Amino acid sequence: MHATSDWDVIIVGGGIVGAATLYKLQSRQPGLRILLLEKESALADHQTGNNSGVIHSGIYYKPGSFKARNCVKGRRELVAFAKQHGVKHDICGKLIVATDAEELPRLEKIYNTGVANGIEDMTRVDAAQIKEIEPHCEGIAGIRVGCTGIIDFRGATERMAEVALGIQPQSRVSLGEAFISISQDGDRSIVRTGKGEHSTRYAIFCGGLQSDRLAKGDGVSFPERIVGFRGDYYELSEQGRHKVKHLIYPVPDPRFPFLGVHFTRMTDGSIECGPNAVFTFKREGYGKTDFDLRDTADALTYGGTWKLFFRNMGYGINEYRRAFSKRLFLKTLQRLVPSLTMDDIVPGRAGVRAMLLGTDGNMVDDFRIERRGNHIHVLNAPSPAATAALAIGEQIVDMAVEQLRIGELTTN
Repeated sequence: MHATSDWDVIIVGGGIVGAATLYKLQSRQPGLRILLLEKESALADHQTGNNSGVIHSGIYYKPGSFKARNCVKGRRELVAFAKQHGVKHDICGKLIVATDAEELPRLEKIYNTGVANGIEDMTRVDAAQIKEIEPHCEGIAGIRVGCTGIIDFRGATERMAEVALGIQPQSRVSLGEAFISISQDGDRSIVRTGKGEHSTRYAIFCGGLQSDRLAKGDGVSFPERIVGFRGDYYELSEQGRHKVKHLIYPVPDPRFPFLGVHFTRMTDGSIECGPNAVFTFKREGYGKTDFDLRDTADALTYGGTWKLFFRNMGYGINEYRRAFSKRLFLKTLQRLVPSLTMDDIVPGRAGVRAMLLGTDGNMVDDFRIERRGNHIHVLNAPSPAATAALAIGEQIVDMAVEQLRIGELTTN
């Protein structure tokens, strides 16, 4: 089979990181002909379109890490992009609330991390000030982070792709085209999909939940594996919606790799509560009973998964119980907003997050991008990757220009 088309660069994966890479690369090199491949019928259909919709400030992440630097830089760029291109968003601020005295040292550590990361518009608040901002929230101390907000991440992803195609009309986004394999033919790569073959000089993989498989299929050697975690959300009903005005977060427990159940006012005015975090038996499964044999076998034949399970056994059991019990979910929410009742919450949607898990059972905490020949693989881009997407995209483009020498391309 001969290649059906010829490209300078092919990007595999149409989440926000893939779209941001397309936008950044096309902006830097307007002459390039770029093809973005997405297997679903719409962009942002997995992690990007099913996350909490929060523009993260960067307050939690280890100073100096890729996460911290890219989140702060990416947030500012994302907000500027949203303003310039009419993406629905609101910089409404959030509260991180301590509900008991043992959380106060962790709250102080978060504040100091925020200072180290250069987070603007950040103030300590006491119990009375918490009440002024969120009258139904109970806490003894907190941090108000004014630069945090909410955004339509699907809309942002689509807009990045549209702007890129406006720069170079010969570039293309192909939806419903699943990547199958990549092989080398001299100095070019042949990308085989469900619809044909494409020839390219360079390939960039932004595969999210499938990133480890894409990389290993391309001969990248690394011991870690992607393990999926589903997060279930509830929504506040019409009668309960007045009890939350902005974003309210608990003080995260450092023993666990997630931020805890929180409240988020979405861009459409609805209030979401969640997510929990449970192991999923299907990487792209959003239902509580979804199952995929390959995904399950990949996760449960990996020693790192079991080390994670055993280390967090109590936490994991509680998360599973809460996933199937509205009453237990409510009890968790009542720590922050005690007046919530069963009638105030209704079941909502779910999201799935990809976590690169080490052989020791620890989550690979930072972003990771690796190169193989003329290919770049985004191996790990957990939260806050959506917020940081434009900064990550720029980092990928820097690698591509420097290591792949894309800047030396001459296009006809």
